[in-house]
Amino acid sequence: MAEAKTARATDPVRQFSVFAENRVGRLYDLTTLFRDHNVHIMAITVLDTTDCAVIRLIVDDRETARDLMVKNDFPFTECEVLVVEIEDERSLRDVLATLLEAEINVHYVYSFVKRPDSRSAFALNMEDADVAAQALNARGFKVLTQRDIAR
Repeated sequence: MAEAKTARATDPVRQFSVFAENRVGRLYDLTTLFRDHNVHIMAITVLDTTDCAVIRLIVDDRETARDLMVKNDFPFTECEVLVVEIEDERSLRDVLATLLEAEINVHYVYSFVKRPDSRSAFALNMEDADVAAQALNARGFKVLTQRDIAR
């Protein structure tokens, strides 16, 4: 368990929040840019707002993605998220029950498109990821690092 906590602390999964103007083809442009440079989108969700879309995504090659977005006028921020591997969709309830028991508020959740070894996972943004990781590890859930999601 201490090993999983250390790995997460030294190689956490980072999420990009890309701010794209609401116009036809902007999401296509971003995904094509990544594809053309061999950056794989592992998880994605899009929030539509009045002025722009917020594209939250996790990629396998953060450095290349960061460089591409800067060079191609895709403003973004990044933050750490907790990624949990699950058996199936029923596991979501068990993960959320564990976080409720630990009194951790979840801000949002989204699932992975693809993971190596065809295992399911989802990303969570919450108040205290370190305490959440400890609680989830104690219940037998695998909290993933960036290395775990890279291809």
